[in-house]
Amino acid sequence: METKDILKKVKKIEIKTKRLSDHIFSGEYHTSFKGKGMTFSEVRQYQFGDDVRAIDWNVTARYNEPYIKVFEEERELTMMLLVDVSGSEAFGSTNQFKEDIVLEIAATLAFSATQNNDKIGLILFSDQIELFIPPKKGKTHVLRIIRELIDFKPKSLKTDVGFALEYLSKVVKKKAIVFVLSDFITHSFEQTLRISAKKHDITGIRIYDKREKELPNVGLINVFDAETHTEQLINTSDASVRKAYASHFHKQEENFTKVFQKCGAGTINIEVNDSYVKKLLGYFKSR
Repeated sequence: METKDILKKVKKIEIKTKRLSDHIFSGEYHTSFKGKGMTFSEVRQYQFGDDVRAIDWNVTARYNEPYIKVFEEERELTMMLLVDVSGSEAFGSTNQFKEDIVLEIAATLAFSATQNNDKIGLILFSDQIELFIPPKKGKTHVLRIIRELIDFKPKSLKTDVGFALEYLSKVVKKKAIVFVLSDFITHSFEQTLRISAKKHDITGIRIYDKREKELPNVGLINVFDAETHTEQLINTSDASVRKAYASHFHKQEENFTKVFQKCGAGTINIEVNDSYVKKLLGYFKSR
């Protein structure tokens, strides 16, 4: 894409996702992800109903009337977006690819974090680390992240979620809110996730297309694997083939949920045509 086309797309994504984060997610995000603790803000005069344990006795003695200490939540957090840029993300059976939805969700989460004055970092991964942008604050930084998500060309087409989580632990030392956006068509990553989830607040967001869930009965079709560049002829008229295909999808889905829950991490499953707004909002409220 040319620079002007990229900027045009960045603006379009910004308008759509910032509106969502402004009106829907910023409040839910704020209550779902707590700060590090409470810090002293100011003192004010005691009012009926205030907790007497908060009385500042030094100030009270000085002014000869009760004053209390006011504390506020220490909000500054770090959000890390781990985004799968492997070949399988460039798939879609309708007018949107999985990577399009991943982009929108990542942008919405980033703007939600910005609304709360949190830092946002990005790791783009395949079966290697394709790009690391260290956490920073601000709208300009978020727009850079969106620009990379739109136009980044990965070196590899394969996937390794475990490797990305391992890298996360090396580069982000303090606790972070972590969203892993992928279709999770990958090798086993349970051990690495278990270690990472002890340190970070992790949520896996699994994006899938309806044609990965079930095959239509349309006779013989040639299927191409975007990650291995192999082709296979499949007879979709065979009911046993369609059943096995659907069964494989459900096993992947169950394994994703089971592994994340077992490691103490959250999960969201989103089909390309789903309302990711409702899914994210429902998840935040459930926390």
